[in-house]
Amino acid sequence: MPSVLVVEDELLVRQFIVEEFIVAGFAVQSASDGEKALALLKSGVRFDLLFTDVRMPGSVDGWELGRNAVALFPEIRIVYATGYSEKTRALNDNEGFLAKPYRITDVLELIGGLGIRI
Repeated sequence: MPSVLVVEDELLVRQFIVEEFIVAGFAVQSASDGEKALALLKSGVRFDLLFTDVRMPGSVDGWELGRNAVALFPEIRIVYATGYSEKTRALNDNEGFLAKPYRITDVLELIGGLGIRI
């Protein structure tokens, strides 16, 4: 069973995507901001996928969280999602980008393209 860390500061959005990942067959953990997610990653917990909002309160946004996640776990796949900004940097083969609002079918199609199978 693939595992995902969902990082989203908006409670309802976080609850929605967590539930959808569970239904899709993922083991899910979540965090409400980048600092909490980074602490979890630094504790050594491994995930197949990091699904993160780009713009969040605090000092660690989604882009920074992604850079740290890759430094800790080079094989991790990352999906960045935002409703506020365009993709502002080039993505590598292990990364994807979604504009909000998104459909779960779009999420699953994107992560399938990143090589994560359920």
